[in-house]
Amino acid sequence: MMDNQFFTEQAKEVVRIEIEGLTALIDQIGPDFDHAVNLIMACPGRVIITGIGKSGIIGQKIAATLNSTGTSAGFLHPVEAMHGDLGLVDQRDVVLAISYSGETHELNLLLPNLKDRGVKIIAITGNPTSSLAGFGDAVLTVTVPREACSLGLAPTASTTSTLALGDALAVVLLNCKKFQESDFRRNHPGGSLGERLKIRVSEVMITEGQIPMVSYSASLTEAVQVLNQQNLGAVLIMDNDNLIGIITDGDIRRLVSKDERVNSLTIDQVMTHNPKSIADDLMAADALSIMQRHEITILPVCDKTGRLVGILHLQDLLGKGEFRFLV
Repeated sequence: MMDNQFFTEQAKEVVRIEIEGLTALIDQIGPDFDHAVNLIMACPGRVIITGIGKSGIIGQKIAATLNSTGTSAGFLHPVEAMHGDLGLVDQRDVVLAISYSGETHELNLLLPNLKDRGVKIIAITGNPTSSLAGFGDAVLTVTVPREACSLGLAPTASTTSTLALGDALAVVLLNCKKFQESDFRRNHPGGSLGERLKIRVSEVMITEGQIPMVSYSASLTEAVQVLNQQNLGAVLIMDNDNLIGIITDGDIRRLVSKDERVNSLTIDQVMTHNPKSIADDLMAADALSIMQRHEITILPVCDKTGRLVGILHLQDLLGKGEFRFLV
């Protein structure tokens, strides 16, 4: 019977090697990456990604990520391209060609045909002196110290690093294009997160008796009691119908750790005045944007007159237990 500890240590070593490859990638990102971004930003067409085998699979994922984040992309199989699919490529496009060795026969047969069409080529390769690199207008080097495969044959660390480089390219382009949550929502109309972000704040907010709030004249002790009872992580401070402040769990924790005179303090001394809020007729995506920008998890909701009508918690916005991260 084999020692399970042996399996665990092998798995950890694979991850270490993959991390080693990613660390090496950081130092390889340089001026050609900038050039690649500029080529794509200036491209009036699409990014056509091509590669074969494992590189092709990674290329398909990169194409999907680009499409998801605002850069139109498509995948072209090198063999199919030589048998008619080359018609998909227009001279306005930019081609992203992937081959770790840079000497993949099927891919290198395709490259002269792309050059004849006047297409700009961005090469991703582990060999900056390879044939593929020679065709590249920008060459993105992804050289890893070693593969995680004990035989040194199966692409492992190299494909992980290529995937990470593709993610880096997609995110930089996303930032260049000022891609927003609303844009993401339009590209994900069928996803559960996309559906949730399309609804209005009024459809997901907590209302009426569930809103944790106290009068401005209440004591700090009363405010903390309401905060604990409602268990939303915050209590709103009201002056009649006007929202004037908010006290969060974090405020109380910080207060207790710094001030021994907690019971003698007033609400006014503890609360955040004029807290961020959102109109009830705006979209859930707008609320998410405000929460992310200001690093908050609670957002009061007001109507057009400024009257408090609800409160929005990040968990209710994303779905409790349903989502852990965005795109």
